[in-house]
Amino acid sequence: METYPKSESGLRCIFNASLSTAMEAAEVPTPPPPEMSNEDRSAAVVAEPSGDPDCVAVSLPAAAEDEDGAMPADFERLWEAAHDSPHDFASWTDLLQYCEQEGHHVASRRALVAFLARYPLCYGYWKKFADLERRAGNNDKAAEVCVQGLHSIPLSVDLWIHYINLLLGTLDMNLIESPKRIRSVFEDAVVAAGLDFHSDRLWDLYVEWEKEQGNVGNATAVLDRVLKVPTQLYNTHYEKFKAHLSSHEPKEVLSLEEYEEVRAFCRESQKVERAEQAKEKEEERPPGEEEPATPEGTDSEELMQRIREQVLLRRDKVYQENEDEVRKRWNFEDAIKRPYFHVRLLDHAQLRGWHSYLDWELAQLNTDTQANKDANESDTDVKDATEDTAQPRQETQETAGARDDHRVRVLFERCLIACALYEEFWTRYIQYLEPLSVDEARAVYKRACEIHLPSRPNIHMQRATFEEKHGDLAEARRVLEALEKNTPGLAVVRLRRAALERRAGQLERSEALLQEAVAQSKEKPTLHAFYSIKLARLLLKLGRNPSRARSVLQEALEISPDNDKLHLNLFELELEGEPLSSAKAVQECVTRALAAPLASHTKLRFSQRGLQFAEEYSDSIKSVMSVYEEHQKLLKELGGTKREAENGDEDPEKKSKDDDGSAADASAQAPDATTHTPITTPPPQAMSTDTSGQAGYGAYSNWYQQQQYCSYGYQNAWNYNQGYYPPS
Repeated sequence: METYPKSESGLRCIFNASLSTAMEAAEVPTPPPPEMSNEDRSAAVVAEPSGDPDCVAVSLPAAAEDEDGAMPADFERLWEAAHDSPHDFASWTDLLQYCEQEGHHVASRRALVAFLARYPLCYGYWKKFADLERRAGNNDKAAEVCVQGLHSIPLSVDLWIHYINLLLGTLDMNLIESPKRIRSVFEDAVVAAGLDFHSDRLWDLYVEWEKEQGNVGNATAVLDRVLKVPTQLYNTHYEKFKAHLSSHEPKEVLSLEEYEEVRAFCRESQKVERAEQAKEKEEERPPGEEEPATPEGTDSEELMQRIREQVLLRRDKVYQENEDEVRKRWNFEDAIKRPYFHVRLLDHAQLRGWHSYLDWELAQLNTDTQANKDANESDTDVKDATEDTAQPRQETQETAGARDDHRVRVLFERCLIACALYEEFWTRYIQYLEPLSVDEARAVYKRACEIHLPSRPNIHMQRATFEEKHGDLAEARRVLEALEKNTPGLAVVRLRRAALERRAGQLERSEALLQEAVAQSKEKPTLHAFYSIKLARLLLKLGRNPSRARSVLQEALEISPDNDKLHLNLFELELEGEPLSSAKAVQECVTRALAAPLASHTKLRFSQRGLQFAEEYSDSIKSVMSVYEEHQKLLKELGGTKREAENGDEDPEKKSKDDDGSAADASAQAPDATTHTPITTPPPQAMSTDTSGQAGYGAYSNWYQQQQYCSYGYQNAWNYNQGYYPPS
């Protein structure tokens, strides 16, 4: 087994890790063709993927510490501008362009390292970086740059070709290991990028290189592989195969097994035809004269032509199937206008096009999977099918499934180059991978969060949920802590952290996180009230400590006395206590709310809630009447408009019509208030002092049961948990 340089070994491990599931059984691309001898056609040893345990992702070559020389005049200014606005792509390109114009090697290297760490999908700058090192005579560093670039963007056909040309121009091809290394890189290239719709140049380069090495058999094997790949120039590969077959002897082009099989078939068919012709001429042949026999071991030109025709007949079936696959994909591919990465946003048509393409490819995978399942069930029902004959078919179906899965993965990876800044495509890829491999889904999360979307909180929170779901609480904590550090001020992140600790059984940690948030947000009253409510609920519901919860809310009200949600939560807390013992506390909540700078309709509702509580739980009719009379006074103080708001007759749409006179018209058409009182409003007090209380209280009997009163409550007014969990 060949030993590869560490950088290529690392690259090979990356590909094997990401594609191993699909490629263990897949035949597209097939294993490297055996290098055949012209003498005995025996298969030589082929370079295989390295199993080196030291496979690691290489890092960018840093600028040498000992390189002296002052930087160009404007370098520091442009450098600081780029780092002050790291998301400003133009600032980076200005820096890179300036360094290139100055021709300063150290400055260019430093700028490229920083730029590519932030934008690793810009394959053109990887090529510039490699050329920079090569011009400086650092061929090893140039190769290392290419390897790191291919680690970041393995589907870049241009970067693969650039890397291969770099090796062809720098390796000593007289050394026996050089061709093996080149072939190994070609194999890595077609495994990683060979299924790209625009990978024709890579396949052509591979074929031509094998021909230059005199390995026409290997060239045939590569052509056979690309004939099964739907690419843009699929027809040209078939034409090249025809030309390749016609310009060489079939024995040199085909593998030994295929040549012997086709040759035997053609010889047999030739014998049958000659036998038929002999019967026709037998009567005309003089007695004793026999037909001249062809010497054993020799093949006539006629037989060679038959062999070529038979070989093309077999390939034609493959070509037709591949053409059908190209036809299915052509419209999707034609709709892709920007297959490369750029920070400019894609238009909606492009985004819809990628979604449609993915939908179709996934549907194809599901269809093929179901067809294979049905075929397996059909094979089971055939009683005379032996185990030996069923096994090859099962393996073929598994191979087809792995090949289709590989196509889906390649399409996702292509999509994530053009749409790297869109969370929806990362999430969709992860949803596809998670049932197949948790580790692969985790790797995609890492790429998305640490490289391409470092400042997008949603996908980071989805990642934390993913890790918690799969039992890695430490990683989930780390992700949320890092997110909160990088994007401070997001309340939902602190709530996620507190909820994580609560679900892990660490109630004290959860409480401490909320207490810290309350303490840190005192300068922001609204946020302080929000955290205080969350902390109070935790203490009340899970901590079973209503006194501490009450203290939290009361302290928050001292900072935000105008926050109706704080008043409401404190009111609800008191309502959950024993009715007789909490009656005084409930009325204190109502009194506090009425004295606070709250909106009129909010005060009315608190008064209504206090009246309802007295009606339902008070042990004295006098206390009920006292609360009722206070409520009536409040109604008179706030006026008729407030009464309408209490009754639910006023809504935002009606308010908006006040300016155009529609409200005045409605008022003019309304009947006199003395002849009609809304059912939800207690009637005015009677003139008699002795009956006013009884009449008012009696009319009140059904008032608090009206629908708009019963529906009053605090229901998710903050909306903080919208999109809390990633889609399933």
